[in-house]
Amino acid sequence: MKSPRRTTLCFMIVVIYFSQATLNLNLESIVHPSILHEHEPAGKESLRQKRAVASSSPTAEEYTVDVEISFENASVLESIKASLHSLSFPSQGNSTDQATTILSIEVTTVCRPTGNEIWCSCETGYKWPQEHCLQNLTCQEHDSVPAGHQCSCLKGLPPKGPFCQLQGDVTLRMSVRLNVGFQEDLKNTSSALYRSYKTDLETAFWKGYSILPGFKLVTVTGFRPGSVVVTYEVQTTTPSPDLMHKANEQVMQNLNQTYKMDYSSFQVVTSNETKFTVIPEIIFEGDTVNLVCENEVLSSNVSWHHVERHSDIQNSSRFLVYTTVLNNMTSVSRLTIYNITQGDAGEYICKLTLDIFEYEYRKKIDVTPIRIVATEEMKVTCDNSPVSLNCCSEINVNWSAIEWKQEGKISVPGNPETDLESGCSRYTFRADGTQCPSGSAGTTVIYACEFVSIHGARGSKNIEVTFTSVGDNSSHDREVHQLPRQEMEMSTVESTTRNSLETKKAQEPQANLTITPDPISVSEGQNFSIKCISDVGNYDEVYWNTSAGIKIHQKFYTARRSAAGAESVLTVKTATREWNGTYHCIFRYKKSYSVATKDVMVHPLPLEPDIMVDPLEATVPCKGSRHFRCCIQEDKDYKVTFQVDSLSFPAEKEVNGKQVCYKHSFLASSVSWCPMKLDIFCHFTNAANNSVRSSAMKINLVPGEKIMCRDPTIGVGEPGKVIQKLCQFSDVPRSPAGPTGGTVTYKCVGSHWEVKKNDCISAPIHSLLQLAKALIKSPCQDTKLPTYLKNLSVSTGKVKHEVSSFPGSLGAIIKILDLLSTIPTQVNSEMMTNILSTVNTILSKPMLSTWKVSQQQPTNQSSQLLDSVERFSRALWSEDSTFLSINQTNVQMRSMIIKPGHPKPYKQSFVFSDSDLWGNVAIEKCELGSLPWGSSVVTVAFPTLKTILTQDSQGKNVANSLVMTTTVSHNITMPFQISMTFKNINPSGGEPQCVFWNFSLANHTGGWDSSGCEVRRVDRDSVSCICDHLTSFSILMSPDSPYPGSLLEILLDIISYIGLCFSILSLAACLVVEAVVWKSVTKNRTSYMRHICIVNIAASLLVADIWFIVAAAIHDHFYPLNNTACVAATFFIHFFYLSVFFWMLTLGLMLFYRLVFILHDTSKSIQKTIAFSLGYGCPLVISVITVGATQPQEVYTRKNACWLNWEDTKALLAFVIPALIIVVVNMTITVVVISKILRPSIGDKPSKQEKSSLFQISKSIGVLTPLLGLTWGFGLATVFQGSNAVFHIIFTLLNAFQGLFILLFGCLWDQKVQETLLKKFSLSRWSSQHSKSTSLGSSTPVFSMSSPISRRFNNLFGKTGTYNVSTPETSSSSLENTSSAYSLLN
Repeated sequence: MKSPRRTTLCFMIVVIYFSQATLNLNLESIVHPSILHEHEPAGKESLRQKRAVASSSPTAEEYTVDVEISFENASVLESIKASLHSLSFPSQGNSTDQATTILSIEVTTVCRPTGNEIWCSCETGYKWPQEHCLQNLTCQEHDSVPAGHQCSCLKGLPPKGPFCQLQGDVTLRMSVRLNVGFQEDLKNTSSALYRSYKTDLETAFWKGYSILPGFKLVTVTGFRPGSVVVTYEVQTTTPSPDLMHKANEQVMQNLNQTYKMDYSSFQVVTSNETKFTVIPEIIFEGDTVNLVCENEVLSSNVSWHHVERHSDIQNSSRFLVYTTVLNNMTSVSRLTIYNITQGDAGEYICKLTLDIFEYEYRKKIDVTPIRIVATEEMKVTCDNSPVSLNCCSEINVNWSAIEWKQEGKISVPGNPETDLESGCSRYTFRADGTQCPSGSAGTTVIYACEFVSIHGARGSKNIEVTFTSVGDNSSHDREVHQLPRQEMEMSTVESTTRNSLETKKAQEPQANLTITPDPISVSEGQNFSIKCISDVGNYDEVYWNTSAGIKIHQKFYTARRSAAGAESVLTVKTATREWNGTYHCIFRYKKSYSVATKDVMVHPLPLEPDIMVDPLEATVPCKGSRHFRCCIQEDKDYKVTFQVDSLSFPAEKEVNGKQVCYKHSFLASSVSWCPMKLDIFCHFTNAANNSVRSSAMKINLVPGEKIMCRDPTIGVGEPGKVIQKLCQFSDVPRSPAGPTGGTVTYKCVGSHWEVKKNDCISAPIHSLLQLAKALIKSPCQDTKLPTYLKNLSVSTGKVKHEVSSFPGSLGAIIKILDLLSTIPTQVNSEMMTNILSTVNTILSKPMLSTWKVSQQQPTNQSSQLLDSVERFSRALWSEDSTFLSINQTNVQMRSMIIKPGHPKPYKQSFVFSDSDLWGNVAIEKCELGSLPWGSSVVTVAFPTLKTILTQDSQGKNVANSLVMTTTVSHNITMPFQISMTFKNINPSGGEPQCVFWNFSLANHTGGWDSSGCEVRRVDRDSVSCICDHLTSFSILMSPDSPYPGSLLEILLDIISYIGLCFSILSLAACLVVEAVVWKSVTKNRTSYMRHICIVNIAASLLVADIWFIVAAAIHDHFYPLNNTACVAATFFIHFFYLSVFFWMLTLGLMLFYRLVFILHDTSKSIQKTIAFSLGYGCPLVISVITVGATQPQEVYTRKNACWLNWEDTKALLAFVIPALIIVVVNMTITVVVISKILRPSIGDKPSKQEKSSLFQISKSIGVLTPLLGLTWGFGLATVFQGSNAVFHIIFTLLNAFQGLFILLFGCLWDQKVQETLLKKFSLSRWSSQHSKSTSLGSSTPVFSMSSPISRRFNNLFGKTGTYNVSTPETSSSSLENTSSAYSLLN
């Protein structure tokens, strides 16, 4: 069932008044107040407590009243607004309450039907409170609310809380013109004329602007020529233009006409919280600069002005103004300046105009030329000696590139060495005699060092180099050799690494560095740190190098300043042998380098994961023995011992190729107890006396007679025993390439071991996995990564046919990609090609069967793979081309680099002919314009992932097309719109959903999520989607849900709407009828308890239906973000629907009790106690336990609906299991009751028994089925996937009309109820029938077929007559019990 949607139009007005008495508000007859909220006086200072014109009474208090007005005709809205605007304020509320004065009436919120939804928008000057913006969806479906902004339009009216509220206090800078001559005294603040003008104008302003909500103060600030221009400031909340016009009219009315105020000259300049950003922060000549002005005032009328040029900015070849309204909440205007010059520097004004309001914001920008420091002239002798040209930028920014160019008659090429972080580059060349012409004059070549910023600016410095041949001029030879020495002498400090750049001259004093004095000697697996302290706290950069000149990644060290200087700490958590060597700590300030060195000694020691133990676990007979071994892949001088409990034993060494094993023979007799469990460890100790302990080898000592399975390789075990072994020590075939990895699980079945699970890894992949684990600990991980990725691609292609023999290889490859994707480095096109080649192999169709096995793992390996690919995509950088395309059979990639200039739209297409799938991705250039130059946009498409990432979080909907993941290298803080089109391979498969892969769902194992995505268009074979964020996308098909707009969907909606209305009305009528006839129908105990059950069933179902409407409203109007309301609705729906079931169970048990235990009697109070405990106590316990067990983890409700969760906690079982049990119990009771009724009395004729049986069976089925909840059996059938549409229709019909069934069969079909109603509402007619009923009732048994309701059924069958269940001689107790049973059946 879905809740019926409102189709009326409504709006809310706020009435502000102050009063010394109670409110008595009389609205115009044109409106109908449906909701009236009187709020307490504001906790903050009263908005007008300082206002003398408001009231002369010191005890007057100010109130704000929200009034909701609803009507069917939308055209009435404007007439109502006009009527309200025509009112003058302040005014008296009514003639009887003179103590109440209405200060203003303002329309705040307007709700209009839009399609199938209700959109509630705020009038100008008002906004939704922050909590509503966070908890409800805006009119742009699934759009998020940027921090610090308020929304102005929501889908549906929030069920609780205030309507649109006034915006925060602002100071309005206003002006108005007086058409009178200007006098110089108006410039003198102490003159009488100035004071007179100021007093008269402020009095009029106070009276006029007092109607503004939130008005506090108005002050005249001055006068200026132009006739007379009055400038003044008003402190208030942001008003609407209409209200400001009314206030200005009030000012005109309260000011003396001699001032000749010009109404059309009112102007308002205001400011509110605005985000004005400039990108980049440091601007160079030639950069492309973006000035972004964001305002929560919704208007696209934005203009830009350059103050120094006194001109408005218009769109041209160098200037582009783009204004849009984002998410219906924020106005965003972007001014883009291409190839900026120093003439463009200065102050810029972003001015937003809305009616008479102007919102003005200013920002000053500076444009700096790129300044480069370099030697401008140099003389070089062509003697084949190395010569270096150096250049550095004065301002250190993130440069995109530093390029070298040369121009001259001769060409002497060289090699550049660039350090982008320090902003320096060195160009080294050698000139020999063959390159230099003879002659004393020499030849000049111009070398240009050009710096390129990431935003497009370019600046160069020319270095003039004069080449002379050897022997042409002896003085030249001296100059050439002196120049390098002079440069070295002028340098402050000489860098001790080959990567350090030579400086031209000393500019800063050298800092003194102090490094950790103690010698560092550690073993592998241990941690160490080096602290480097500088006595100078001012530095531009600090970094660490290895002795080989390789820079250590920043993740390994920290740097901070202090009062005494600065310090940097290099921290290594897990040392490996690669950390053995000398390390340099380097502090740089401009071109001054300070260096300190430290030696690190790392002693060999195996890491715990590298120690392979056998067995992992074993069973040993109490009088038996077992060999244990620990193996490593190197032969080093280690001392190895085995620890058994508190005892230590030496190990025996055995070398087998590269593998070295240490063995120990364990004797069970060495242990005093049996049976028992033990842990055995082996300890490796190196020359530095550091040790490491292996993982535990678990021993289970058992009596020998229990052992049934025996194998020389696997070991022994008792039946049912499950053990794991490392694959290289198992009976899995070994590989000549090296030891295999992974584990294999065995189970003892009968007298032999069976393989239960095979997770073995082939030798090449196992070797690569070990190398990957070592690589992420390496100081040179980024330089080794390209070679490793190439080896991984080759090895994966070679072993793809061995995966069936080594199923664990798939998980190992995914683990490798996951580890490598965490290495913080840029990925080039060759590396990305190798990555996608590996992914292509493991996603090939022959591997899909292995994927099914891997899906049984606790970690979602397909989600892990997708996450790794996304991380690699974000790190992709291609310097060669703007566009990059990589095509494989099972994966394709497209990328684009954002270059300086006008960005091009991002449009990519993917076609997989083998899978018959295609898809398109598009990002508009307005979205790309917000990205900095150099950012990369990457899309990767997978045709086979749809079969691996098969289901959504509910395990119901299946992926039906490509999976496309789009990433951007730059962090995005605002919504980023992306459009996609997918081929729909099964158009008739059900309802399509646009979804993305949410890695945080299902306990962070991932799942499909539709948040932020919506279906734009559905064609015959394609589905178009639009999303406001980036990640992996696809479409899902819901086979069990009717397609929107289909005949089935419309039919179910109609049944739901009509049935719900009838159900609620019928249940209410049932309760009314029960109240009317209560005394007449509850004279005996059984009737009393029966009607108690009926009343509680009706009441519980009524409340459950009401909460169902609330939950449906929350879902249909997109309030799932309001978690508290959703949890409450789910709890009460769960509780009251369970109560319906348990009261039905109570009614069934009561029927069973009265018909089976006829002679047994129980007091009314005991029966009531049992009934209420069962009817409400049990549901309460179940509901509380369910919410208590699941809500702390926030998995009580479903993500997309207010109902019990299924995908994470199976909380739905807390409803399904009790309901199913009760249905089964009541069905059993029904069978027992019918069989009891069908027992004929002794002496009756068989033919009469048969006739009566037909009546009793019909009556039982007609009454007991709806009352005992058998209709919910069809509801349970709809829970299961693939259920037929017939079950949906039957359940919807029966469930929607259940209230009507209870009214008809549980209430009105009761003979006593009918008689009582006839007696109360038709007394004269009843009088004539009463004597007949009395006479008949005195002689006819209770089960007589002659009763009125029975005669109706006899007429249906065409029969008449009487059938007696009991004889007139039945005892009184029996008669009472039989009568009670009859009452219960009716």
